[in-house]
Amino acid sequence: MRDTVRVWIVAAAVPADELARYRAVLDADERRRAARLGAETLRDRFTVAHGALRLLAGQATGASPAALAWRPGRYGKPALTGPWAGLHTSLSYSGDLVAVALSEDRPVGVDIQHVAPGGDPVAASVRLFHPQEARHVAAGAGHADRALRFTRLWARKEAAVKAAGGPLWPNLGMPVHRGDTVECVRPVGPHRLADLPAPAGVALAVALAGTGPYTVERRCAVGG
Repeated sequence: MRDTVRVWIVAAAVPADELARYRAVLDADERRRAARLGAETLRDRFTVAHGALRLLAGQATGASPAALAWRPGRYGKPALTGPWAGLHTSLSYSGDLVAVALSEDRPVGVDIQHVAPGGDPVAASVRLFHPQEARHVAAGAGHADRALRFTRLWARKEAAVKAAGGPLWPNLGMPVHRGDTVECVRPVGPHRLADLPAPAGVALAVALAGTGPYTVERRCAVGG
């Protein structure tokens, strides 16, 4: 039987009562971190993202969302502690969207990225990515396609790195364009990638540790 990873896409802009629901389950540190963010939209997005993660992890574990605790690993990847340590979680947000991934089988990473307007995706890929990937970006039909290709590669790399729990920069040169299984540089280890459907101008990728195939269950709302 295949392992399963569940992925939710959540809108960051929510009504006031829903925002209050998310804020109510945050711990003191998360509330302080949200308060330090300058713009209201950033504070609200942080609240929705971390509140949604708590609510979804609470549903999966049967625990009170507010009681859940995460501890950062060597490179900062948060991992659930105590009796909930068997559930693997990952969180990403970009623009007006939040992505949450849960796995009960293997470490998981999820990344969502909006295509950045402007900039030079070809020059950035030459500087940051594997040469084969830089050629792939350069072969895009026009600036919009090249920017989307760059963003999709970035999302794949971030998803793998988040699953591995390692630092991003040493792994940016890791080839992810061809094949479903990639090899992270630090820490070393294989991870299996999957691209997920996303709105126009957005890239979404998920990764699980190991080479075994898995099933992705895409969800569209907290509690869905």
